[in-house]
Amino acid sequence: MSVLLLDIGNTNTHVGLGGPRRVLRHSNFPTSNWFDNKAETALRGFLHNAVPEAVAFCSVVPRATVRVREAVKRLWKISALELTSQTVPGLGIDYPKPKTIGPDRLANALAAQHLYGAPVVVVDFGTAVTFDVVNRRGDYAGGIIAPGLAAMTEYLHEKTALLPRITIREPDGILGKSTEQAMLVGAVHGYRGLIKQLVLELKRELGASRLPVVATGGYGTLIARRLPEITSVAPLLTLEGLRLFWQGSRRAQG
Repeated sequence: MSVLLLDIGNTNTHVGLGGPRRVLRHSNFPTSNWFDNKAETALRGFLHNAVPEAVAFCSVVPRATVRVREAVKRLWKISALELTSQTVPGLGIDYPKPKTIGPDRLANALAAQHLYGAPVVVVDFGTAVTFDVVNRRGDYAGGIIAPGLAAMTEYLHEKTALLPRITIREPDGILGKSTEQAMLVGAVHGYRGLIKQLVLELKRELGASRLPVVATGGYGTLIARRLPEITSVAPLLTLEGLRLFWQGSRRAQG
């Protein structure tokens, strides 16, 4: 009994195979593959030509959403389950316009509440850095969006004549002795400072002296290092949210 899980982001599509208890394995391919006829080949290769019982997905790329539905129908003659603000189970939404919430953020919130209880905060280090908050009642209550680390450093490279393109990693100390090191300090330590202050403000807002903060996404492990405000790192959080969504949908159907 397995479900194919698809988290379709602006840059990459994170694909996973979910079982009754956990995400069994995962991989990535570029989201652009949905538009150049390579996605179906990637999915077949990931599954080793096995046929999934179901497909559950979330997408922040509307053009890709249509392609996903078509591909799933063509490959396996089944309909894909899409996680949205209207279909997410077991998560209340205290937000003025629920349809504007990114479905990947709802998947993160669903998984975080299930794993860590409420209140809880998720920090997702993707193309953007997003904070998502589940309040004491178990409702998605809102969030925060900041530019992602890679987007910020790439912008500096593109908009300035002398700043290089860098690979983000742990800097050697706090004082940069080269342009690259100075950029790394600004990115890594700077984002740690950003997160530390925002978590402090969220604790005040929620009236929570102790607040689980879960990091996920590409740079989650790096930034969580040396940052005690982040209490857990869960690289597969979004896929786990999709797996829980699938389970909730199965129960609802009887």
